[in-house]
Amino acid sequence: MSKDKKKREAEAVPDEQNAASEPVSGDIEDATQPTSHIETEEPNDTTDDEVISIESPEEEIAGLEAEVYDLKDQLLRKQADFENFRKRLIREREDAIRYANSNLLLDLVEVIDNFERAIKSSDDSKDFDVFHQGIELIEKQFTSMLESKYGLKRFESKDEDFDPERHQAIAAEEVIDIDCQIVLEDFQKGYMLHDRVLRHAKVKVAMPAVQAAEDGPVESEEPTSEETTE
Repeated sequence: MSKDKKKREAEAVPDEQNAASEPVSGDIEDATQPTSHIETEEPNDTTDDEVISIESPEEEIAGLEAEVYDLKDQLLRKQADFENFRKRLIREREDAIRYANSNLLLDLVEVIDNFERAIKSSDDSKDFDVFHQGIELIEKQFTSMLESKYGLKRFESKDEDFDPERHQAIAAEEVIDIDCQIVLEDFQKGYMLHDRVLRHAKVKVAMPAVQAAEDGPVESEEPTSEETTE
């Protein structure tokens, strides 16, 4: 009887130990495994400004239309400024061309004043010699002013070698004792503007007699009798 009691008590001890250990293992597993019914609160990164920036399609369209209007207005202003700039350039260029000779004309007006004084003086005195001297003085002042201010210089051609770059022959004469073409007479003087010929001098040229004989007279071809009958 006592043996059976001890045997049952011995079997009951491991059962109690197993029963005491089971709740502990269950609690550990429940603690390690995530529960499905507990919801974790995620951090909310959205701010008030981002919430306000969310607009309806109508508001977004209105904003785009306003932006397009502003860009169009800027474009129109730029075009107007460019058009005004272009007109101003054209006007300044036209004024520059129109008034380019202002300084020259102002100097010419002074020459006209000198002519008026000379004419008035001749009317009072009736002295031709004095009038002639006054005209010569005006001419010298005028040519000196053109040369010093504008680089216009008159050149002499008489007794110089004929130069087709500077002279225009309008008459010729045979001369025996020369061996090259020489200017005999200067009908109209030539002018240089700085280093360029502004106007050729119109001259009479002396041609060597030998050269003139070799060239022969220039004869016009007369039609033959056969050509006339045809």
